[in-house]
Amino acid sequence: MSRSPLLLDIPVPICTPRLELREPRPGDGAALNAAIHDSFDAISRWLPWAHTRPSPDESEEYIRRCAAEWILRQELRILGFERRTGKLAVNSGLHRIQWDVPSFEIGYWVRTEFAGQGLVSETVNALTRFAFSALHAKRVEIRCDPHNRRSVAVCTRLGFDREALLRRDSLTPDGRVRDTLVFARLSADDLPALAVTW
Repeated sequence: MSRSPLLLDIPVPICTPRLELREPRPGDGAALNAAIHDSFDAISRWLPWAHTRPSPDESEEYIRRCAAEWILRQELRILGFERRTGKLAVNSGLHRIQWDVPSFEIGYWVRTEFAGQGLVSETVNALTRFAFSALHAKRVEIRCDPHNRRSVAVCTRLGFDREALLRRDSLTPDGRVRDTLVFARLSADDLPALAVTW
């Protein structure tokens, strides 16, 4: 990318049939904290940062750091609010950004009460389209624990190609060595149909 990413106008929100996906804003810490506490038993199995339940102040500090990283274009974290209830349902984003390619990694977790409803697939579908169309991505990838069947299913459902198994490359939240699967797409072609606007 020849132009500085700081000069990019990134169009948000991204709207899907059931979600409004947008950048973190000061004041979102309470919603994030509630979602983490509601989902802690599920997310602490897979996410290394989820080893303790954060306080409301810690969640607000995290949100403000995310807002600063968004402005600096270092990380593009995304909060997904269910349009019907206004509740924070999905936490996602574009990570490991290489603006010179450009390439992005999509990460995600879902609030437990919304699990099994396809909201993660809807989010990942929308963000994949957004990355290729609005941000001119050449590559979008997802990395996950091979034992996380739901995450692997999202990748398969959305046509991400399995590219690699990185053996013993990271740790589980409880400190055991684990493998990582790498899935990738090189275009948004043939994604399942989804009405998305931004």
